[in-house]
Amino acid sequence: MKNEILDRTQDDPSFDKIDLRKLPPLKSLKGFEAAARLQSVRGAAEELSLTHPAISHQIQTLENSLACKLFEREGRHIRLTPAGERYYPFVRKALETLIVGTEEVRSQISQPTLRVQTYITTSIRWLAPRLPKFKKRHPDVNLEISTYNADWEFDEKHADVAIIYKTQALPDYLHWQPLFTSTVFPVCSPELLATLTNHPEAKELQHSPLISVYTEEKYWSWKDWFESAGVQITEPTGPEIIEVDTLAAALEMAVIGEGIALVNGPFADRDLATGRLVVPVDHQVEDAGEWGIVCHKNMFNDNQVQAFIQWLQEQS
Repeated sequence: MKNEILDRTQDDPSFDKIDLRKLPPLKSLKGFEAAARLQSVRGAAEELSLTHPAISHQIQTLENSLACKLFEREGRHIRLTPAGERYYPFVRKALETLIVGTEEVRSQISQPTLRVQTYITTSIRWLAPRLPKFKKRHPDVNLEISTYNADWEFDEKHADVAIIYKTQALPDYLHWQPLFTSTVFPVCSPELLATLTNHPEAKELQHSPLISVYTEEKYWSWKDWFESAGVQITEPTGPEIIEVDTLAAALEMAVIGEGIALVNGPFADRDLATGRLVVPVDHQVEDAGEWGIVCHKNMFNDNQVQAFIQWLQEQS
């Protein structure tokens, strides 16, 4: 397209140099268009976030340039003069053409991909189902989601922003934004709950198959949960443990009745809401860690990072 235009400028006389001296003050055209369409200087000022005198000055500047009146007052409103009526369609079309061209160029500029790091379970059970809403609101933001096991920390070399769990202070150069509370509690299927007594106590769960996520044990574990409920577990007569590497796997096993999983965060909320999972014992632990969003402080004011963080907070 660019070469086409350059070629035509050399061969077509209609592409001779534009006499810019004949152009009106371009800044004043916005005020004129809004005032003409709304038939109100005050309305134009509000729409363009300018003052009433500023719009009046734009109109007067344009009228001085054209050496004719464009508006006349009619009661509390204004209306176009015959000269203004002839001029308005040209101004409107010129502004619309500029907008179309500007948006076309903007749409062709490739935005850098926003690299998001999160854990496997966080991605599958919380983030992924919500991402279509983010893309609908921000169609121009390209996301690249990388998933890690729970023992991975923020990988700032390969990610711009991350959803992580932390148990200690982060380096000063990182920005931290809390996302959701850290609460540990058990979940199981309604069928498995039916095998227990009515209103079971925490100690009864030790006789059921328990699903443990070994990558999370340094943060929270069944042993910690039982102890917080006043139940002492001793080996080798302790509960039956099934070990898996992700909470996502543990929750799927819990749904089909294979055992009781221990959850930290909102990752079972949908299944709890639909009844696929239930809470067998009403004992939960407020964990010492925190779930949140992290990015380098140099990236915090980036438009894409800001948009993503704001959207995440709305989802929590």
